[in-house]
Amino acid sequence: MKYHLTVFVIYLGILTTNLFSQCSHENRLGRTNTDSYVDQSSSAAFVDDGFSKIDTEVPQNIPLTTKSFLLNTAQDVDRSELQKLVAPGASIKKLVSGMGFTEGPVWFFLNKTLVFSDIPNAKLMEWSGTDGLKLFRASANPNGNLLDLEGRILTCRHGARDIVRTEVDGKLTVLCSRFENKLLNSPNDVAIKSDGTIWFTDPPWGLPNQTEGKEQQGNFVFRLNPKTGQLSALLKTLCMPNGIAFSPDEKYLYIADTGGNWHHDDSLRDRPATISSYKLNKDGTLHAKPTWEIKAFCDGMAVDVTGKIYTTAREGIAVLSPAGKLIATIKVPEAPSNCCFGGDDFKTLFITARTSLYSIDLKTAGTKPQKK
Repeated sequence: MKYHLTVFVIYLGILTTNLFSQCSHENRLGRTNTDSYVDQSSSAAFVDDGFSKIDTEVPQNIPLTTKSFLLNTAQDVDRSELQKLVAPGASIKKLVSGMGFTEGPVWFFLNKTLVFSDIPNAKLMEWSGTDGLKLFRASANPNGNLLDLEGRILTCRHGARDIVRTEVDGKLTVLCSRFENKLLNSPNDVAIKSDGTIWFTDPPWGLPNQTEGKEQQGNFVFRLNPKTGQLSALLKTLCMPNGIAFSPDEKYLYIADTGGNWHHDDSLRDRPATISSYKLNKDGTLHAKPTWEIKAFCDGMAVDVTGKIYTTAREGIAVLSPAGKLIATIKVPEAPSNCCFGGDDFKTLFITARTSLYSIDLKTAGTKPQKK
């Protein structure tokens, strides 16, 4: 009896060790594959910014995870915390799949549809629960999307190296493409403040090899006044700024920096991936130092009305408190790239992940663009 019990304990220990090692390997900071997609029409390259490939053959609905791995640290997450986030009986649903690389979801109030980017295929796609998936319009390798205060779609375009606004009649208005007479790198993600100013990140992911054609001296975080056209660089010290979002009271700006692992400058290779919170000054600038910063990988992000931050970790949506503490992680079959709130009650979280679009119903609504 002792012999069989001993063997069982040893076996259980080996199994647990292997499982933990696999999870840690799957979620360690850094990627294992680099995918480059080239839009033949514009010769603009899109580089996979930090996710390794994941098997996309997954069930339509999957259970929620009860354990989260943020970087290499295994953290037990109380399932009750997860249940506080998710609507009763809700699970992850795959809505559509088969695209190149999905990004930039935004809920289009006017049509009650979701618009999102298929970057390498140079398209903006549109999905609804009644009509399914269709082409919204062709676009030069679009990435992040957002509505402005008038309900018009703002789009960060890698291929054109600009930010454009889709007018009510469908025409495009270029809002910015240069800073100090030099072309932007490849605008990535965007946030909007209640005063109408547009804030965006500008890493070089859309440039071939992240260097070809680069004119900016760094990878900055910008603020654009669309009324005057004034463009200001607010942060110049980040490595690869990516996701960006405001707190509900607009006192803080959250920014994801995917770090130096893939930076063309060897001296920055050791810079970690981070998520940071910056306090806004009364003059519209940012404090030089963040109020908090955690080492974690994140692409795009969204914020709910209570201030919780929904970040795109490699294993799913890692939900943080306003103080940057991990609350829980919602498991997603494919590594998510971005997320947004939508639906009639604004409590559905839509998630772009690799080749697909997912959704899950939550208990708390997301923040909406609102005028002062």
